[in-house]
Amino acid sequence: MGSQKKRPVRLTAQDREELVRVTTTGVRGASMIMRARVLLALDISVGDVDSKEVIAARLGVSGETLRLVAKRFAETGGDVHATIARKRRDLPPVPSPVTGEVEARLIAMACSQPPQGYTRWSLRLLEKHVALVEDIPDLDHSTIGRVLKKRNCVLT
Repeated sequence: MGSQKKRPVRLTAQDREELVRVTTTGVRGASMIMRARVLLALDISVGDVDSKEVIAARLGVSGETLRLVAKRFAETGGDVHATIARKRRDLPPVPSPVTGEVEARLIAMACSQPPQGYTRWSLRLLEKHVALVEDIPDLDHSTIGRVLKKRNCVLT
């Protein structure tokens, strides 16, 4: 019962109704339903709560899951929706090296005349020439192909 003492989950009647509705009606993700069930099981406003091991066995989750859901409930300030919903990432993990300016320069290069000795541009040839230009970051040939395909630019 360490997590119940450390981070007690106290739900209002309206929150309980909402969580029961989430677990019994509609189509929702399994993890969302599981977190709603955990919150209902950890709620101390309806009376005594079973031990962590009993709740974990009854719900089919680990004790760590119980701890994490209770922790997230406390961190969100008791917001039930923020606790059961999936967190959205603010930014992509790595910013894309392809910006609008890079796209424009790449398309202009692909539409220009190929170097002497070549009849047309290929993705690997564009990759080599992009590496020579200092303003454009080094791009892989597959990335160059995706940019050109996105803009319906055909290498002919």
